[in-house]
This record gives sequence, structure tokens and C-alpha cells, in this order.
Amino acid sequence: MTANQQRIEQHIELLNRFTATPGAGVTRLTYSQEDLQARNYIKEKMVEYDLTVTEDGLGNIFGKLEGALPDAPSVIVGSHFDSVPNGGAYDGAAGVVVGLEVAALFKENNLKPAYPLEIIALVEEEGSRFGGGLMGSRGMMGLLTAEDFKTLADKDGILAVDAMADIWVNPAKAKKRDPKTIKAFLELHIEQGPILEETNIQIGVVEAIVGLTQLEVTVQGQAGHAGTTPMDRRSDALVSAAHIIAALPGIASGEGQGTVITTGRLNVFPNGANVIPDKVVFSVDIRSGKEEHVLNAVRKVEELIVQQDGNGIRTSIEQQLYIEPKELDSSIRSLLKEASDHLEIPYCSINSGAGHDAMVFSDYTACGMVFIPSKDGLSHCPEEWSDPGHLADGTTIIYEAVKRLTEAKTT
Repeated sequence: MTANQQRIEQHIELLNRFTATPGAGVTRLTYSQEDLQARNYIKEKMVEYDLTVTEDGLGNIFGKLEGALPDAPSVIVGSHFDSVPNGGAYDGAAGVVVGLEVAALFKENNLKPAYPLEIIALVEEEGSRFGGGLMGSRGMMGLLTAEDFKTLADKDGILAVDAMADIWVNPAKAKKRDPKTIKAFLELHIEQGPILEETNIQIGVVEAIVGLTQLEVTVQGQAGHAGTTPMDRRSDALVSAAHIIAALPGIASGEGQGTVITTGRLNVFPNGANVIPDKVVFSVDIRSGKEEHVLNAVRKVEELIVQQDGNGIRTSIEQQLYIEPKELDSSIRSLLKEASDHLEIPYCSINSGAGHDAMVFSDYTACGMVFIPSKDGLSHCPEEWSDPGHLADGTTIIYEAVKRLTEAKTT
């Protein structure tokens, strides 16, 4: 049986409505009211597909179909359901919908797995509200401690634990997931780049995921009146920050090997038109396919930042996230390719330039990912779109692989 394209489209359309910016893309920040609306919808569908629904202490959602083997590890399918500000309808959400569709197909075909099937919807993969990214998967696997979590706050100073209370997520349920309870993790994601579309291939089987680090840089200066403070007497935090940010593309180009550096978030204080900025806080996202290039770029960025110290300027750097490049499981990749061949769906091998929760899970279990094309290579914007037919084909491939993974072993 193949995936139900109409049902998939309906899920995408309905989740797309849970946004704080109607008409201007999807803005669904973790622990927001839009998060609550989306999680209620996801849980409702999980129940409809005969899954037992639970949430952990971070608000990750699990829908479980028990297997015939007692205490057997689960095959997990899913993705994240948060978004970047003014993002698209497919990033993350498509992977959650794929999980729901796999569960629906198990129900319709009256499949009783030997190994449990779990559908998962993860929080804060993007890091748009609380920074760092991959928070749901990192917290689930114990990489985010309870003490770390208590200090997490958004740009408005709202603590994560207080935001959780607003949507009835209970941090007291926080518990590290035992890796022995996970047999495999599979995720479908939009490519977020142009390769599949340009080559007219509708499926990418991911070989490896790029390494990445995220830094938060603080530049501290001295506030003053914009009209009465001479230019040679200023300690302007924004000017120093601008020097740093302007030099980052050169570091990336000099490192080469596909290294990219991005400043995507910048906050200026006190943010008055007639006040010299006394503090600037901004993000630096560094990515490359090889760890040595990530580390080289981090070192060069840190040296650049320190050079701004002096004349009333002080800088500090906090590393919020570091994950080395990850190769995905070869046996899972083979299963996905075999399913594509059997279904006569063209595919190619591809590497991911974006980070995914599979990066975290790959240290604990066998992981596999399927990409589908992104129109014009666009993502993290309202124009983000993927063909529902491609999404249905990708879902069918995941479903076929999951059927194999949940079967009882034979000798």
C-alpha cells in the first residue's frame, strides 16, 4: 500500500494554520499558544491512529504502537514541529506528518509489529526561541541537564520553565531516554537546497549530516548621547559588532571546503535611535562537512572577536551548541535504497548541509533520513514548498523500511 497523498496534504494544511503570523509564513515558537494548538492536533491524530500518547518533561510528543516482543526497542519515525520566525509549512512539520501517515498505514493494513513503532514530534529543533537548537532531541537523550534547562530564557527574558507552564507541559516528567529502548530513528525532511530539484530526482537518501556549532557573542561598550559624544570618545558596541560580522564571510571563504558562517540573530541595547549602543548580542552559526574545518573556523572567529577588546569594548563568547559531522547508518541507508528500487522511485545519495535531530540520535541508535526536493531550493521562508507527490513517495519509502525494521528477526 502507498501513502495517502490527500491525507498528507490535509495534515500539512491544518498544521500550517497554527502560526503567529498568518499570511506571512509559519511562526510557531516552542511553548507558544501556536505550539499548544499544533500539539493538540498531533496528539488527536495519534489517538485516531490507535497510538498510545505520552509527553516527556520537555514537551516532546510520543505516539506508540506496542509490539509483540516484550520490552523490545522501538522504531521511531518523526521530526520537529517548531519553526523559525516567518518560516515555511514543510520544515519539520512534513516529517511529523510522515510519522502520522506511517501510523495510519499500519492501522489500515492491520499490521501488528514485533518491535514497537513510535511516532515522535520534537520541540525546539530550530532554536528560534531558546537558542542552541536540537533541544528536544538533546534533552531527550540527556545532553541537556535539568540545571541547564532551568536557566534557558528567550530574548524577552521568559524562562523556558515558565513558558512550559503556560501550555501545561510538566518539566517534572523530564527523564533521560535509555538508548536501549530505541532500535532505529527515521526522518523525512525537505532538502532545503537545490540539488534534487536541479537534477530532477525526487528522493535523496542522506549519507551524512554537516557538523555545526553555534556561538553567542556579546559585545559590551558604553552608552552615550548620539549628539554630544565625540566620535573619538565612543565605545560603540554596534560598530565593533559590525566589524566582526562583516569579516565572517571572509573567514568562511578562506577556510573553503563548503564552510559557511551566518549571523542570523542580532540584538542591540538599548536600541534607541539617539543612543550609542552599549551592548550587542548576536549569533554565529558555523558549518562544514569536516570537523577540522568547523574547528578551524571557530578558532579564527574567536581570534577575530578578541581583537575588538580595548578602548572601552569587552567581548565574550558562549558556545551554545557543538555537533561534529555525522554519518548515518549504512544498513538503514540500504533499506531506504532497496525500498526506492522496489517502488521504482528514482533516488540519489546526498549529504545534508542543515542540522537535524538525527545528528543527536545517531550517537545512540541507527538513523536514516530521506530528503525530498524543495521548490527553488528555498526554506526557512514563506515561499517554502515541496510537491505533495514527492512527499507521498518519500512516505511510502519510509513506510516500507519501517515495516522491515519492525518485523521479528528470523534465523
